[in-house]
Amino acid sequence: MSLQIPRSVTPTLVADQVYEVLENAVLTGSLEAGSPLRVRDLAAMVGTSVMPVREAIRRLEEAGLATRIPHRGAVVRTFTAAELIHIYDVRTILEVEAATQGAPNISREDTQLMQAACSKMQQAVEEGRIVDALDLDEDVLRTLYRASGNPVLVSTIEQLWLQCRPYKVIGATEAVAKHDDTLWTPQPALVQALMDGDTAAATTITAESLASALRRLELRLETH
Repeated sequence: MSLQIPRSVTPTLVADQVYEVLENAVLTGSLEAGSPLRVRDLAAMVGTSVMPVREAIRRLEEAGLATRIPHRGAVVRTFTAAELIHIYDVRTILEVEAATQGAPNISREDTQLMQAACSKMQQAVEEGRIVDALDLDEDVLRTLYRASGNPVLVSTIEQLWLQCRPYKVIGATEAVAKHDDTLWTPQPALVQALMDGDTAAATTITAESLASALRRLELRLETH
């Protein structure tokens, strides 16, 4: 099986650089769910020794992007439908709480950063740069959630984002192909609510956006 991993790396690649390459391959779907992570094969692909690759695979496992199967070794993690729905359920609980805590503390500078990220996100969507659009979507939310002043809450949310990112890429790609803009409308509305000082609306938009994402996921799982 041919794995599309970028080759623009050097033989002196260190573990964090190897991890970045493999993480990107997983998140963009170049390394599909269930793909075996064979140390020597990956080392040959990225042009480094096996030690940094072993460390990178270990970090993928810690991030929830890979899992170890007896007698097979590490593979890119595959989530069941139930697991994905559970992830979104937990995301909803944590992100609504982060929005509730963060909205009253948001600053003018924060909303300006969020506005800029929204504009860049819309441009990325128009240009078909799905991964960039999702990164910017997360930047918008991250700014709000960090205003909660709870770094543990934010880092936990980011971990959940990372775990479900491959499936978000698939969903977003399908939405763009179908010219479905509903995926990208909550972000500007959220920023406007924060600029208006309407913290209740900001929390409601966050909850409704996650509920919509869960409905899209459930529909996709039923269809496929």
